[in-house]
Amino acid sequence: MDVYDAVRTRQSIRRFTDRPVPREVLERVLAAAAGAPSGSNLQPWHIYVLSGARLAELKKRVAELVAAGHRGDDPEFAIYPPEIRSPYRERMAVLGERRYSALGIARDDEPARARARSENWNCFGAHTALFCYLDRDMPAPQWADAGIYLQTVMLLLRAEGLHSCAQLAWAEYHRSVAEVISPPPERVLFCGMSIGFADPDAVHPRIPRAALSETVTFLD
Repeated sequence: MDVYDAVRTRQSIRRFTDRPVPREVLERVLAAAAGAPSGSNLQPWHIYVLSGARLAELKKRVAELVAAGHRGDDPEFAIYPPEIRSPYRERMAVLGERRYSALGIARDDEPARARARSENWNCFGAHTALFCYLDRDMPAPQWADAGIYLQTVMLLLRAEGLHSCAQLAWAEYHRSVAEVISPPPERVLFCGMSIGFADPDAVHPRIPRAALSETVTFLD
């Protein structure tokens, strides 16, 4: 697949089939993604790939917490700024409108929105999930490196005919993830990523991006 096609067709899929993802494909993707750039070659990411019984156990643990009304663990980092100002607020609103409209959920139907959001912790039905950790003493540039690495993974997955959904939502239940993965205590969970085959019967709305003039300034 041409790299432009991979970028164009990559989107956050929120409904997968349960078709297994071949181990050899994952190994090929992750081996190639190791070529992603990182400052001074630190390669600060630590990746755990879950499927089968291990992933089922994690999904079960978090589903029980959500059903019991648990609102998540104490956050280990801020996912968003304390106040989201324009134009970021409007961009976030467009995402919510497109996503929930595709599911037939009204703006004021909070219970339905909560149920849809809880699908994050079912990996949207995906067969495989990836979890990205960093050492706690890594500053912002290394977190940016991890983002570059994860984008590389997602584009390589597209080249293999797979889809993904990067999920900061998993950081909200970092203790449950740690109970299943058992990472060293010096590592912090950055995000999860659902990986699999997109359900062809589901609606996967495209989320519009800002115009080039809004985000890029050319200086001659």
